[in-house]
Amino acid sequence: MLRRNFVKSSLGLAGAALVAGEANAFSTSPMAKNKFKLKYASHFGMFQNSAGKDVIDQLKFMADQGFMALEDNGMMGRPVEEQERIAKEMTRLGMEMGVFVVDKGGNGANTLAAGKKEYIDIFLNGCKKAVETAKRVNAKWMTVVPGDFERKLPIGVQTGHVIDALRRGAEILEPHGLVMVLEPLSDTPNLFLRTSDQTYEICRGVNSKSCKILYDIYHMQKNEGRIIHNIEATWSEIDYFQIGDEPGRNEPTTGEINYKNVFKYIYDRSKSENKSFIMGMEHGNSKKGKEGEEALIKAYVESDNF
Repeated sequence: MLRRNFVKSSLGLAGAALVAGEANAFSTSPMAKNKFKLKYASHFGMFQNSAGKDVIDQLKFMADQGFMALEDNGMMGRPVEEQERIAKEMTRLGMEMGVFVVDKGGNGANTLAAGKKEYIDIFLNGCKKAVETAKRVNAKWMTVVPGDFERKLPIGVQTGHVIDALRRGAEILEPHGLVMVLEPLSDTPNLFLRTSDQTYEICRGVNSKSCKILYDIYHMQKNEGRIIHNIEATWSEIDYFQIGDEPGRNEPTTGEINYKNVFKYIYDRSKSENKSFIMGMEHGNSKKGKEGEEALIKAYVESDNF
């Protein structure tokens, strides 16, 4: 899979569900420098020049700046002790966990479109392991990418294979209240999942509350454009957003996407429907060092000012 590198108890799951059901109902630290309207999730390394390399210090810096969620694609690969340490500090800070990537959840080496038992078994084992990680770090969402096309098969057959595999994955996650979010990507034309309407179709076919869309605005700007139009068209199946400007895949205001308008649309519609989304900051910094981190924060303050 070419890309950059759920809750300790039923009480924790219930709390997470309650938060998710209340539109924009999240609180920032009383001492936070910024009060954002949306729940932006930064990642480790984004502020290490300002906060240092220790992940706990970075979490404290994020919360101090008003970023009250975290996403960490590689969370499943972290030692259990570190996962627990991160979760404990996030609970203390009142931060929410966003997505992590399901390990071997589908990639070029085990594409779900092929329909092969050995590939599906790898995916299902990844889902089972992801449940344990999610419990430790109080997570609800996990990213899944089905992998590459199986060019020897008709597209409809490939789609059927993907739906069948994802249904079985959803059966593992649903009893725990967890959600795999499918992410269409632009990294290479070999990737099976490319557009939001294709992902919408697959989610409808899986027909589970544990299989939804991760709408990455950067990738979708590259693959299909018309961001607000396509968010509106696939809204009912979207459960998570990610951010990155194009070109460059850096913070908002550095490319061609009008993030202020996009954020306003998501905020207004979420509020009218009593929903809430985590907005994953899955992008780089356009400038190096502390100066770049300060510019990134400023960009979010500007884009959230609608």
